[in-house]
Amino acid sequence: MTAGARELEVEDAPEALLEAFVEREWCDGLPIVPPTEDRVRTMLGGADGRFSLGAMPPLWREARLETLAINAVMAGCRPEYFPVIVAAVEAMLDPAFNLYGVQATTHPVAPLTIVNGPYAREIGLHGGSGCFGPGFRVNATIGRAIRLILMNVGGGWPGRHDMATQGSPAKFSYCLAENEAASPWGPLHEGDVVTVYGGEAPHNINDHGSTTASGILTTVAHTAVTLGSNVGWYFSQSQLLLVLGPEHAQTIATDGLTRADVQRFVYEHARLPLRTLKLGGMWGMQDWPAWMTALRDDDALPPRVPSPEDVFVVVAGGPGKHSSVVPNCCFSRAASRPIRLPGRGA
Repeated sequence: MTAGARELEVEDAPEALLEAFVEREWCDGLPIVPPTEDRVRTMLGGADGRFSLGAMPPLWREARLETLAINAVMAGCRPEYFPVIVAAVEAMLDPAFNLYGVQATTHPVAPLTIVNGPYAREIGLHGGSGCFGPGFRVNATIGRAIRLILMNVGGGWPGRHDMATQGSPAKFSYCLAENEAASPWGPLHEGDVVTVYGGEAPHNINDHGSTTASGILTTVAHTAVTLGSNVGWYFSQSQLLLVLGPEHAQTIATDGLTRADVQRFVYEHARLPLRTLKLGGMWGMQDWPAWMTALRDDDALPPRVPSPEDVFVVVAGGPGKHSSVVPNCCFSRAASRPIRLPGRGA
């Protein structure tokens, strides 16, 4: 391990280890795997632990590979998961993602890690039934490792730097693979790619009645926009993620719609009239764009995202006529990075 790494001696018992880490605010409150020197070295897999991906807000501490590996061990990750974690951290440090805002806001935002490509399948990342829930070690531990890194490296502790009013279960672990085999349009990205999206917990879309693309997507659009949703009030950066269940996706594709068609439909229909927007929610906030506050026609339907391309469409889940929308926090834009391991070798 590199110079400056902290050592701790505790009684050789899981309860004692957990008490020591909770007392020092080094974990999320759940049991952890002891980050011994041997385990951390194995997690690094020959990479230079001193290599830094950059400074992580809000405390601007260096995201060194060794520190990332320590948190990955604590979360219960296997070494083969580590490249995904590294790519996710690289993406979160992209200025467009605005990790400072994601970490410090009162909004219940969490980075959702979406993984595409053969490597996700190789390590067993799950994108089928129950993909947002428990039962899948790869998803759970990668997502948890990212959260531990945000807390222990970035300093995003609840009520101190992480100012989320109520928080979210997504802040424990938020990671999935796209169900590429079930997607009629192919993956979100070709190859081994990690995308991070600053989003709320998934909002379920229950549509057992629609048998057409327009019916399903009308339900989607209605679910995506409410007065309480952040989507739209910070128009210049707003984005929306649509996670279609395979059955809904197949029905839409059978009607001949492409992914671009889905994006355009949701962009054009996920809108509320100006008179409704004025009733509450975020109306009148200083960050509303001037052209929207200048509108006078109460029947006008201002768009909630800047363009159709700001509606992301992925396919995940198993059998059943359910999908999800994931609104973002409106000041963060999705970022993607290829899966690799910087700092390895010369």
